[in-house]
Amino acid sequence: TPLGVEVNGQRAWLWLPIIGQFQPSEFTKIPTVLMLAKYFGARRGGTLRFTEVLVGGVILAGPVGLIMLEPDAGQAITYFPILAAVLFLSAVKIRYVVGCLLAAAILIPAAYVIGVETELIKPYQQQRIEAIINPDSVDPRGYGYHTVQSMITVGKGGLAGIQGDSETSQSVLRFLPEPHTDFIFAVTAENTGFIGCVALLFAYALLISRLIGGAREANDRSGMLVIMSIATAMTFQIFINIGMTLGFLPVIGVPLPLMSAGLSAILATFIAIGFAVSIRMRRFVN
Repeated sequence: TPLGVEVNGQRAWLWLPIIGQFQPSEFTKIPTVLMLAKYFGARRGGTLRFTEVLVGGVILAGPVGLIMLEPDAGQAITYFPILAAVLFLSAVKIRYVVGCLLAAAILIPAAYVIGVETELIKPYQQQRIEAIINPDSVDPRGYGYHTVQSMITVGKGGLAGIQGDSETSQSVLRFLPEPHTDFIFAVTAENTGFIGCVALLFAYALLISRLIGGAREANDRSGMLVIMSIATAMTFQIFINIGMTLGFLPVIGVPLPLMSAGLSAILATFIAIGFAVSIRMRRFVN
């Protein structure tokens, strides 16, 4: 559309007068969570039927399909833990879980091969996956550059960080790409070291535990599902972002919650936490 803004080959942003540039896919998570929680929270109990699982998949397919058209695979995969959390907490049958895992084990490699053959998976995406599977075979100045520089940046932090030594900083000297967004954890590790990283993870653990506590105190099932979906999505994003920073996962552009720059992601996270707080406060309402 004329309002679409293309950044790094992805038309994932909209520009509107007065509002400016924002990323709709970040805000779409919230109504997706609410729809799933409303549908599955209204159930009377018992294990899920296949048709109910299918409805959940249809609810998720709408936003995920649109996001893949941008294309933004990294953002799209952050939606799946939301559905997984709702299904798990709604007593999904174990055979459905096993079936999904088996299907994923078969379909993901098949989809990768088909994507490579049809060029739906771009060469740079293949290289980033190869950088994780076989890092020694990837050119550190080519598509493996992001991963290599991120790992070097993390390693430079040591125990307590570089203590403001900007002359040797990977991020200040601009060796590290996207230091304010995708690789903000690497910058944190470089400046605060292992101690700072542990403190950050402890803060995240405290936030997630408070969300889970709020879910336990919710006065209805839908509210519990909303909070647990938010907690699961946030945990997944933390895992993915730190994993790609440390070289365990391919670089797919998933922001670190409340840390990565980007007004859309930060504002959407605050809105989600606001919903969680509101649901928790409702327990005092008769």
